[in-house]
Parts: sequence; C-alpha cells; structure tokens
Amino acid sequence: MYVIVVGGGKVGLNLARELIGKGQEVTLVEGERRTYLRLEQELEHVVQYGDGTELWVLERAGIRRADLVVAVTGDDEDNILICQVAKEKYRCERIIARCNNPRNLQHFKLLGVQPAVSATDLILNLIEHEVPGHGLVRLLDLPDEQLEIIEVEVATGAPAAGRRVSEIDLPEGSLIISVLSRGKAGLVPNGDTPISPGDEVLIVLDPGLEPHITAQFRA
Repeated sequence: MYVIVVGGGKVGLNLARELIGKGQEVTLVEGERRTYLRLEQELEHVVQYGDGTELWVLERAGIRRADLVVAVTGDDEDNILICQVAKEKYRCERIIARCNNPRNLQHFKLLGVQPAVSATDLILNLIEHEVPGHGLVRLLDLPDEQLEIIEVEVATGAPAAGRRVSEIDLPEGSLIISVLSRGKAGLVPNGDTPISPGDEVLIVLDPGLEPHITAQFRA
C-alpha cells in the first residue's frame, strides 16, 4: 500500500515510522523547513518538503497512485482541504483526517471528509468508560459502512435486566456482540446468556437506533 502522510509533527512522524515498519511505502510531506530538515536526517528520501495544500506538492508526492492519504497537520482547515482534494480531484478512495478541535468535527462531516479522528473525543470516551454509571459510550463510528459500536451499562430496573439475550427486544439492525459482567472477563454471548444490572453490553447497530437501544438498557 502506498500512503501519503501530510504533516510531520509527532503524529505524522510516528505514523510514518509505524507504517514503514509494517512494510508499507510511505511519503511524509512537511512544510516547515526546520522540521523537514530534522525529519530528513532520520527518514531521508521518505520525506518531501512542501505545503501539502498545494496541488504540485501532492502530485510530486505521487498522489495519483496513492492508496491512502492521511492529513495530520495542526490546522483543521488544511486537513479538510487536503482530504477534499485527494478524494474529489484525484479520486483517492481512502482518506483519514486529524481533527484538532472537536468543535470542527461537524465541518469535516458536512464537507464529506470522513473518517475524521479527534484525539480529544477519543480521550473523553475513555474517561466516560471509566466513570461508574457512565450510561452509553460510543466506541466506534464507521460512517462509510453505516455502522456504530456502542457500550451501554445495564441499569437496575431496565427492561433488559434479568433477561437472556434472546429475550431482549432489540430493533432490526442491531446485535449484542459482547457482555462484560462486573469482575469477570467479557464474553461473546449466545441467546441464553443472562443480562444483569451493572453489566456492560457492546452492541453493533445501524446509525439512528440509539434511542431504541437505550430504552432497553436504561431504567
């Protein structure tokens, strides 16, 4: 796979290192001269100097044959533009953008730049997961596949509490994929697996079904 990574900060550099270590072909584009010179000492020909929002820079990097373009600069506007150009002008099927400010995520979505990864949101999800009585946590959003994975804690008195998996009234387009009981390892359930208050249930579902799901697991 040929990957173009735009942005040679810590994220871009570590990403390039890992991809190279996995045997992928990588070009790292960096527009700040000092950073570029430092990266060149380690990665040599893998690094190219230039503004990743400029078409000629992307073309010199080989975007016409790129399998994946990853924009991880510190500027959300640049990341949006880079991914839009890769997707719409060069027909790159796979793009990934870094979203530095989670308030800008809606702009990424409106402009068709997906997936956009927000480290802030990921950390907040982890914090929510560690807080007792967290309720519902979105673990994974796959917009292209139209799927989500959520984790919901079963409340005392919820319709699902005390029932078996097969007895829970879940809408079509949703499936329980794991049950984590307190003090025990998670398991892949079958129809006879009991659901108890305090259990954490992982569910894969079509977007828009969350209200129906929470109605079964919240009191």
